[in-house]
Amino acid sequence: MKVPLYQAKAEFFRMLGHPVRIRVLELLQHGPVPVRDLLADIEIEPSSLSQQLAVLRRSGIVVSTREGSTVRYALAGGDVADLLRAARRILTELLDGQNVLLAELREVDAPTEPVPAHDRG
Repeated sequence: MKVPLYQAKAEFFRMLGHPVRIRVLELLQHGPVPVRDLLADIEIEPSSLSQQLAVLRRSGIVVSTREGSTVRYALAGGDVADLLRAARRILTELLDGQNVLLAELREVDAPTEPVPAHDRG
């Protein structure tokens, strides 16, 4: 049975929907990174990191290579880095819009100073 494209996309975004996986992908944007460096940057239990790396590897968006006792992870392609940059741009625009709205709300809710009686005419 063929999976509809929208469903496949939903599964893809669900797979990305974990803070540790997003952080790993961000760290891999600039090239391969040894697992020990990922652990130092993310500061989680090795078993938790291993579990999240396995999800990313099974999905095919990261690859691993072993050099002696060192395992390095890398993005399987540049499209993931493009996706992360696009997400950053979208979030920036959304937050900018919220800041504008917040400023407008504060302006409307700001108490106005009473006009002194002698200035009322």
